[in-house]
Amino acid sequence: MPAVVRGGRRQEGRGGGRGGAPRGPAPKRRPSRGPAGGVPGKLAAIGRLDLSPRAVVISIAAGVAVLALVMATGSRAEKLGEAASGAYGDATAAMGLRLKRVRIEGASAAVRPQVQAALDLTLDAPMTTLDLDAVADRVRTVGWVREVRVVRLYPDLLMVQVAEHDRLAVWQDGERAWVIDGSGRPIPGADAGAHAELPLVVGEGADAAAPAILPLIAERPRLAARVDALVRVDERRWDVRLKDGALIRLPAQDEEAALIALDGLDARRGLFERGFDLVDLRTAGAVVVRDGAAGAVPPEEGASGASA
Repeated sequence: MPAVVRGGRRQEGRGGGRGGAPRGPAPKRRPSRGPAGGVPGKLAAIGRLDLSPRAVVISIAAGVAVLALVMATGSRAEKLGEAASGAYGDATAAMGLRLKRVRIEGASAAVRPQVQAALDLTLDAPMTTLDLDAVADRVRTVGWVREVRVVRLYPDLLMVQVAEHDRLAVWQDGERAWVIDGSGRPIPGADAGAHAELPLVVGEGADAAAPAILPLIAERPRLAARVDALVRVDERRWDVRLKDGALIRLPAQDEEAALIALDGLDARRGLFERGFDLVDLRTAGAVVVRDGAAGAVPPEEGASGASA
């Protein structure tokens, strides 16, 4: 009678195989393994996705239901989140994490009050729920502020680090005046009338040209101390107006070379002490001087001439 196969294993009678020949001990049964990588069948089923049409339809329906729930709750969901955040803040505040001190760094005495007003902070507010980005945005509304960084230092300190625009000059165009920074841009909210210590540049285009000429003037203390204003002429060149009413006309090109020639004339002739009405440096290699009340200034050798 043929053997019966059960569970994938051949079952033999006790008498052994054909002819009654004795057989050795049956081999040990090994655990069944799945088809891939020797993973047991039950474990292999874990993580497999059911991509049947029925499963796809159920997944889409569930996603639509979740979206409908969120849309239906509307602001209530947001309020629930705010309530949870508020509860967290209250809990941490009860542990001592409350705003007690605000330290402002980098702000000048004139700008500090404006930064303090822009902070709009409440003492004893929970430290953990402070919106640092919102605080920084409020500080940036102060016109003098170029950069700001807000840092939370537990348990109770907020650091506000400010970098201000540098102040280059006061620019006057017609009846209006602005404080301009190192790149020639007007600083929002800056009061030009409160900065008499800054150089004055006048005329259309003077704002853009000021960053190039003012450092050259500052390198010459004897000249800088006497300057009243720099006037932009035809958006091409500068007239330097001195406090005593004298005028220095600079060329449209190579202003530094012209100022070096002026330095030499002053060193040799004591130009500023003697006084003058006009020094015309517009022509390369020529210095035209018109004398003042102190007397005539002799012409420089090689100059195109001097008028008395």
